[in-house]
Amino acid sequence: MKRLFINGRIYTFDPTRPVAEAVLIENGCFMDIGNTVELRQRWGDELDIVDLKGKTVTPGLIDSHLHLSLIANSFLELDLTGVTSKFDMLEKIKHKANSLQPGEWLLGSGWDENLFEDGRFPSIQELDVVAPQNPIFLSRVCLHAALVNSRALKISQYHQGIRVPEGGEIVLDPVSHNPTGLLLETATELIKKYIPEKSYAQLKYAMKKAMQYAISLGITSVHTNDPFYLGGLEQTYQIYDELLNKDNIGLRCNLLINHEFIDDIRKMGMYAGYGNDTLKIGAIKIFADGAFGRRTALLSEAYTDAPNEFGNAIFEQTTLYEIVRKARELSMPIAVHVIGDQALENVLDVLDQFPTAAYRDRLIHVQVVREELIGRLAVPTRIADIQPRFLVGDFPWVEERLGEKRMKLAYAWKTLQESGVICAGGSDSPVEPLNPLLGIHAAVTRRAPGETHNGWYEQEKMTMIEAFRLFTEMGAYPTNEETIKGTIARGKLADMVVFSKDPFEMENPDELLDTEVEMTIIGGEVKYKKED
Repeated sequence: MKRLFINGRIYTFDPTRPVAEAVLIENGCFMDIGNTVELRQRWGDELDIVDLKGKTVTPGLIDSHLHLSLIANSFLELDLTGVTSKFDMLEKIKHKANSLQPGEWLLGSGWDENLFEDGRFPSIQELDVVAPQNPIFLSRVCLHAALVNSRALKISQYHQGIRVPEGGEIVLDPVSHNPTGLLLETATELIKKYIPEKSYAQLKYAMKKAMQYAISLGITSVHTNDPFYLGGLEQTYQIYDELLNKDNIGLRCNLLINHEFIDDIRKMGMYAGYGNDTLKIGAIKIFADGAFGRRTALLSEAYTDAPNEFGNAIFEQTTLYEIVRKARELSMPIAVHVIGDQALENVLDVLDQFPTAAYRDRLIHVQVVREELIGRLAVPTRIADIQPRFLVGDFPWVEERLGEKRMKLAYAWKTLQESGVICAGGSDSPVEPLNPLLGIHAAVTRRAPGETHNGWYEQEKMTMIEAFRLFTEMGAYPTNEETIKGTIARGKLADMVVFSKDPFEMENPDELLDTEVEMTIIGGEVKYKKED
């Protein structure tokens, strides 16, 4: 059955016909585009007709980088997102501990000391008091640090001479030299390996909820990194395959595979592009550095507020080279977490030694660059995978970290685009909220909701059209899918989102903050509809 959507204000992002009233869909793809009268006359009455009643429509929203499995965790674990004081955090932990059996792990995520009144997070002693009978593991919002208590350290057989994985650190008290409870980067692996795995049923339930939540926000496609949190590559793929190809949840998912699973990719006969339009294998995921919050992002010059600190390289260059070599042996692209300029340079130095793969390599985050690195990014085979909402979480404190000189090319997305760098927009959720409209708002205003200033480094503001393109058309580029999705055009996958307001007619971009998703359409099927 052909389905005709009529009477809409449809922004196609296709320059051949930027605005339309109606689209005809058949077999999951756009078949015709035009005005309501001409399409009804052309295709007759034997149609399933959906009246958009003048609502605004754009291509389906694409999140180019997130962790769907960690969003799923919020349906199973303690969610500390948005907590604004150490006291409130401890109260939430205590309440959760009271609901658990003695010895049961208390797991959670989302805390951010930058939101706290005094910037101080709980000490290991305070964690011991509120959860005396439960081992604790609480991931920071950036996913590059975690808090643990003494029970967790005891279970991990911690001792002063324990070997910490490359790139990690167990933070010690400078006086007593005892653990503070804070673990950075790969040091968290010392604890994680002792945390009991969730059951398959639990994981599948939570992943279904996360997918449905994403769809309710107008998201039709995601690029997601999950094997570490879903029990390895084989089980990760199985969960996605059952939910998407068998249960037909609808969300299109491209899976980034951590480099630790390269051998599994080979054994399972997978490759970049393996799968179908609903579920595909993407790139090999690598971490090159950390984050600004704990000064673990790798910089070429020391942090302004810590003159002896440059950040952490997760790998030596020789190790990084070997990881990329193994990926290229499978003809696979890489997707590398690079926040600091030195991390970016290190990765580009390695990439330049290899032929390009059939799919584009992506540099994820790219939060601070140097002028001479931009040209090396501005090539058709490389993507800057950016997260505009990071600006809301990082300003103003990040200025103290980086200093005035470096800030000119920090969070500089407009400059990157105007320099010819292909940029795609994502959230890195749950590090930042999943709602794409919040990322778009950050790109347009360069400020947090509720703030009234002109924006941080306002010369880097994007127009509404430019910001929406980041999360629609450009989101297809990292996976070489720009010919099949990202715009509303004949022959492309019929993914759309219907909004309660017209973003492109707004006098004040803050109107985005109370704009609602009315409907999400994936492959021509209505996968979400707001209740009346």
